[in-house]
Amino acid sequence: MTPTAYEQHWSSAFERLEEQRSGEPAWLHAARKGAMVRFVELGFPSRQLEDWRYTNVAPIAKTPFRSAAAPERAPSLPDPEHLPVPLGHDRRLVFVNGRPSPELSSLAGLEPRARVESLARVLTADPGRIEAYLGRLAAPEEQAFVALNTAFLADGALVHLPRDATLDEPIYLAFLSHPGAEASATHPRVLVVAEPGSRASVVEVYVSLAEGVHFTNAVTEIFVGENAQLEHVKLQCEDDAAFHVGTIQARQERASRFVSYSLSFGAALTRTDVNVLLAAEGAECVLNGLYVGTGNQHVDHHTRIDHARPQGTSRELYKGILDGSARGVFNGRIVVRPDAQKTDARQKNDNLLLAPGADVNTKPVLEIHADDVKCSHGSTVGHLDEDALFYLRSRGLPERQARGLLTRGFATGVTREIADPLLRAAVERLVVKRLAATPAGGRTA
Repeated sequence: MTPTAYEQHWSSAFERLEEQRSGEPAWLHAARKGAMVRFVELGFPSRQLEDWRYTNVAPIAKTPFRSAAAPERAPSLPDPEHLPVPLGHDRRLVFVNGRPSPELSSLAGLEPRARVESLARVLTADPGRIEAYLGRLAAPEEQAFVALNTAFLADGALVHLPRDATLDEPIYLAFLSHPGAEASATHPRVLVVAEPGSRASVVEVYVSLAEGVHFTNAVTEIFVGENAQLEHVKLQCEDDAAFHVGTIQARQERASRFVSYSLSFGAALTRTDVNVLLAAEGAECVLNGLYVGTGNQHVDHHTRIDHARPQGTSRELYKGILDGSARGVFNGRIVVRPDAQKTDARQKNDNLLLAPGADVNTKPVLEIHADDVKCSHGSTVGHLDEDALFYLRSRGLPERQARGLLTRGFATGVTREIADPLLRAAVERLVVKRLAATPAGGRTA
């Protein structure tokens, strides 16, 4: 198939990158080159594909993004009061325009055996340490954006938790974008390996330091070993001119517990895929999500929980708040394979529309191939409860404040479960801030 001008743009960028990548491991070079070939074959997804039926990526495809340049000087973190997330934690690895920033990073007090480091550093110093993991879950064969990320894989974060290690405080991986005059792109890669019996929380944060068009194409691979417990939070609050596409692929082993939060507040167009394989008996998976869209934002979440072995448990709750002319998409699929008897799976998607122009397409799906299971799914779309609103106003609250209180209460169903109190408070503030900035102020008419 002849590549379009859009795919050709990325092919040319790939060729320029190849000139700078001499000396990389042969297995990585082969994977990157194969991924670029596959991306050209696949092309950018169109709305003719069922998984992209409601999301048009033409604004991404038609923009001639350039690789994000390193800042001329190391930026400083803005005042904490102006940051949407708590980056004051001592355990943080910070990237600016896709490159690690030692000046902004801090790993004080990290468990001595745990490793939190730049992927580029590992690929240079000891690539064999991650060869068995990198690219093994997020395969580029069927996902164009994963293929593009793999082709341009240059750096990112590695979190390696040794057997039975316990981290009491979260690890923050902060990806900061500082766009320039030209539209720029970064392709962050995150690899998390939680060995058997380990326990930790990892928080991925995507923030814009300035206004401007930029594209973040992120891929995260997560291995959760036997009896390990891992909480993973992805918080996207980039500039409203940004585009964000993210894929999270996780694999769980026997009796492991994986908790995921996908929190989306920024970007003009954002698409996040969360795919989890419960590969061994007795695994437990919890997927939580919260998305807030205002103005003309488009927010798309696709999830897949694949129960492959018996006695697995999954719980999924995604909530959306849409104001103005924002559009939301939720597609959640739970698969129960023939060998996955005694599966217990529940899925729910609730959406709150605050304005007549807001819209959502929601599609929860159960695909069951076993007969001894307990599975349920459902979705709701509605407006603020007028009786509850009347009650609050009758108690003297102004209408705007009453609407805000009810909206925050709706979001709390997800946010209250976040383990880190600082992050939980930051997310709750983000809900208020995003909705307060809309002209409608949460009015339904």
